[in-house]
Formats: sequence, structure tokens, C-alpha cells
Amino acid sequence: MQTIRIANGAGFLGDWLLAPQRLVESAQVDYLTIEHLAELTMSILARQREKDPGAGYAEDFIEILRSLTPALHAQPGLKIIANSGGVNPQACARAAAKLLVAANLPEVAVGCVTGDDLLPRIESLMHEGELRNLDTGEPLSSLLAATPGRASSGTQPSPAPSPQLPAPIVAANAYLGARPIADALAAGARIVITGRVADASLTVGPAMHEFDWRWDDWDRLAAASVAGHLIECGAQVTGGYSTHWQTADLADVGYPIAELSSNGTAVITKPPGSGGTVSRRTVVEQLVYEIGDPRHYLTPDVDCDFTAVEVAVISPDRVQVTGATGRAAPDQLKVSLAYRDGWMASGTLLVYGPDCREKAAACGAIIFRRCELAGYELARTNVELLGHGAGVPGAFFHRKYQPPGELVLRVTAHDPRREAVECFVRQFAPLITSGPAGLAGYASGRPQVRPVFAYWPALVSKSLVQPRVEVRSAKEWLP
Repeated sequence: MQTIRIANGAGFLGDWLLAPQRLVESAQVDYLTIEHLAELTMSILARQREKDPGAGYAEDFIEILRSLTPALHAQPGLKIIANSGGVNPQACARAAAKLLVAANLPEVAVGCVTGDDLLPRIESLMHEGELRNLDTGEPLSSLLAATPGRASSGTQPSPAPSPQLPAPIVAANAYLGARPIADALAAGARIVITGRVADASLTVGPAMHEFDWRWDDWDRLAAASVAGHLIECGAQVTGGYSTHWQTADLADVGYPIAELSSNGTAVITKPPGSGGTVSRRTVVEQLVYEIGDPRHYLTPDVDCDFTAVEVAVISPDRVQVTGATGRAAPDQLKVSLAYRDGWMASGTLLVYGPDCREKAAACGAIIFRRCELAGYELARTNVELLGHGAGVPGAFFHRKYQPPGELVLRVTAHDPRREAVECFVRQFAPLITSGPAGLAGYASGRPQVRPVFAYWPALVSKSLVQPRVEVRSAKEWLP
């Protein structure tokens, strides 16, 4: 029975940059996956691409790759699979190639997976009845009807939105599956960079390549998807993000490794001597994380049934996972679509005194009233009293605690008019002399006005999305 070791060194953009290097230096693995994308991340990267057509990928990946060049020299069998390409995978591939050439690795084959970007095809797909809202079934035309300028498919910034919402689309990316990753590996790629693919597919692709499973072997695909789902969030399965955090050394937490066998069995573990823990609890908590219906965990590769999965500790920090079953994959792909939705800003103040709660609430009211006096009634506002139960609305303090003598006031505004939000951010500083006594927190300066990208989850027929795979040596990627 063949076994491959697939590790994960990042669960999101902004994860611990040192983790991938420490992982491959302390444990022998066949594949290292880097999972950088989320819906919010795609919007952030789309905003970067608007400003610079050469941007739009996770620049953290280049720093990670720089730290991994010694391992790429020392471990010729190590391969890297990353969805760090974001909304510009080819730019990410070129940046990676430039680094590899500088690191004396010019012959390393870099694969680039594209085809997920549907932005240039928005109009035609909409006219074919595609891109309906995943939750409501509402057609995309209803989203655009209120926008005079319709959708923008270019990379240049769109005009400031009118008071009518919503505003133009800035990104639309289908979730691709594992097949193009497997194709890139079959073509000799040692590093595969993708745009938006399903998180678990980063693991399924190597498994399909190594084991030569059939693409309709649904139970094997489900087993690999479960393994990928367990490691996709990085240290969440090795003791991070845990209510039992006191029992693990999280400063040097080990990132996860899935030992996946050709019969579909998976063992979740971590590098020896690293911090954190792998237990039945950590694995089960991650197993049910963000899955929706456990009988139908839908991916582009397979419809997984988690209800028969067995999780068992076989030795310290080694947990075996078996029993996943699968059915044919859906004939539609999920699409992450972002559109302009006005402007927002959020500011904070530290409020002192036994009457801090009443004082903070009054400050929020003063800010909004002064906006009205300037001629702006803000579309959406929020006042949070952090330290008085705002984190969990409806919660209350245990009677043994005295009411705190300080709290953080956070005030947020969202409006389709930038000038309205700019008026809002100018109302914080005046409170220092024209508001209640006992305020602090001005050192951070005036809050920043930021564009808002709202999320429209949609579906598109799989037959209308054609992934593309390019594999070249690092030196061939350069001009």
C-alpha cells in the first residue's frame, strides 16, 4: 500500500510566515500545500489588481517560497501546491519564477492553473441564466439593475457609486477542483500555483496524481477530500483555535501533515517535537468546521458524506480517519463574486470612568447627530461597547465581576456616498474637548475611509468553466 505525506503550511492569507519553513525542515513530506484564499481575501486581491494590473496575488507566498528555497535544493522530491495566485495566478507564477532563478533553481517547473476568473464573461453568463445567488436563487440581473453603470469587467477603478446600491462587480471566480492540479503535476510541475480552487482540492490533486485513482472513484475522492478538509486550515487541527489552548504549546505549534494511503485511509499528525496537539477532539472539531450538511459536503470533485467517518487515536499525535464515502460531484461550481457596495470607516475610543457605558453610548450618538447637522444621514451605523458584552450580544457579566471602569467604544458607518463617510471620520477628534471627560485613543489618528466589496455567492454550470494549465521551467516564465 502506497502512502504519501501531504502537509499544510498556511490556512489563510496572513498565517504564520515561518510555519512552512519549520514544517519542511522538521518533517519529511512529499507535498506542501499553501491555502491562502477566502471570500474576503478574493475581494482584497481584486482591489489590489484594480490599483495595479500586475498585482492581485498573495505576496506572502513569495516570502514563503524564499524561505523554502534551501528545502527545494535539499529535498528534490518536495512539491508545493498553492492557491496563492488569487485573481492573478500568472503574475504570481512569474514572481515565483524570478525568485527561483535568483535562488539558482532555474529548472524547477512551475505550473499555473487559470480559468476560474469569470469577470470578462459576466454579461454572457448572465444572459444564459447563470450566476444566480446560491442562497436565494435571485438572478444576477437583479443585483445590477440598480446600478446605472452596470458591471465593470476591466481592471481600472470604477467611478464612485451613486446612492443607489449595489455598485459594479469587481471579481467573479469559480471554485475549480483537483483535476487541473493533477494535470500540472503529470506535466512535471514541482510548484503548482492556482487561483480560486476548493480548499480540499489542494490535497486531492496530489492524491489523484500519485495513486492514479479513477475520477469516478467517489469513495477515494471523498477520502482525499476529508484529509484535505482536515489540514486546509493549518494549525486548527493541531491545537490552534481551541478552547483547550492551555494544554498545548502554541508558540511553536506544529502545522498538520496528512499521511494518505492508496486505500483511502488517512492519518493526521504533525512534526515530531513541535507544539500543539493532534487528538480526537482537534480532528473532530476541524472535521465539522464549515461543512454545512454533513451528508453532502459539496466540492467540485465529489459529494462527500461525513456521517460514517471514523476517527481514532492510534498513538500520541497520530489520529486515523476512515470511512468517508462519496457520490458524483455536483454539475455546478460555486462562484465567489464581489461587487462595490459603497464606503465604510470604523473608529475607536477608550472610555474611562464608572459611567463609561453611558458615556460611550452618548459619544456614539453625538457622532451621528453631528453628521446629520452637516447634512448626512448615514445609511448604516453600528456602536459597540467592547468590554460590556458587545462581543456576544445578549451576554451578561457573572455577578462576581464588578462592572469595568473602562471600555473600548467602536463606532462604524457605511454609506454609498464617500463624502458622507468622510464627514463621519471627522467627528471623532472634536470629542476630546466638546464631548464628555474621560476619553482617549486619538493616537491612532483619523479613521480611514475604505471601499466596501460585498459578497454574492453564485452558481455556474461546470460545463461552462474550462480550466487551463501551463507548465514551464522557472527560467521560461521570465521575459
